[in-house]
Amino acid sequence: MKQKWMAVIAAFALLISFVLPMSASAATTEQKNPINEKLGVPIVVYGSNLSADEKETVKIALRVDQETEVDEITISGQDLAKYIKDSNPSSRMFSSAKITRQDAGKGLTISIVTPDNITQVTSEMYANAMLTAGIEDAIVEIAAPKPVTGHSALVGIYKAYEAKTGETLDIERTDVANDELSVATSIAESAGVSDAQVAELLTEIKKAIAENKPATKEEVQQIVEEQLNKLQINLSEADRQLLVDLMDRISNLNIDFGKLSSQLSDLTAKFDEKFGAILEDEGFWQSVKNFFNNLIDTISSWFK
Repeated sequence: MKQKWMAVIAAFALLISFVLPMSASAATTEQKNPINEKLGVPIVVYGSNLSADEKETVKIALRVDQETEVDEITISGQDLAKYIKDSNPSSRMFSSAKITRQDAGKGLTISIVTPDNITQVTSEMYANAMLTAGIEDAIVEIAAPKPVTGHSALVGIYKAYEAKTGETLDIERTDVANDELSVATSIAESAGVSDAQVAELLTEIKKAIAENKPATKEEVQQIVEEQLNKLQINLSEADRQLLVDLMDRISNLNIDFGKLSSQLSDLTAKFDEKFGAILEDEGFWQSVKNFFNNLIDTISSWFK
């Protein structure tokens, strides 16, 4: 029996000697993302109140080491005051982001890579607000080293987008986008409505505004009521008024709602495309499965 257990130990030692070199080989041969000479390198935005250790945590979460090169900037409360009216320039900023530009027509792909630490804002809420602000065609990854609401990441994305594109965002649109984010999180919290329902509600109202082109606030209110009824969402009078006021502001912006709706409709497909690829390498996982099956069969034979 002692010899059999020594054989088992030897087998597991062999297993470790197989797995560790394979992992090390994968790490050493891992290719870094090539530099996009047309659109530029990714830009990483750090909240100004991150400690040195927190910044390193964010870098790991955003996989900065996988990029051949990145540009790095910091956002502060002063940036918050620039993009959002009547905001506090002394605000503390922790949530951070990595933005990679994409070719025109690629749309937005949003992922929160530290979901436990972004407590209020969802990927769909970010996407809605970004498109309202005029940001299109980018991969955006968002992270924080500790629990925060996630609002400051949007400001960092504004600053990064301007830095990379050379464009100047319309401050009225960025302010409305922030208002949209606040209304979305408020409704999700106070009305017992899921984040997904809030995102769908905002999207459907915007689509209806694009189709009907309301000329008055009363017409906007009618659209809001119709979509609430359609989705069977019950809001308090206060939340309804917040939504009507927001959509009235949005309806008066110079936005291509048809293009906006098209990009929003593509988001779900893009999430599947991004995360589904991880599990598509069936050949690799089958070889691993075969190895363990063979190992189990071998060990079992020793005790027969």
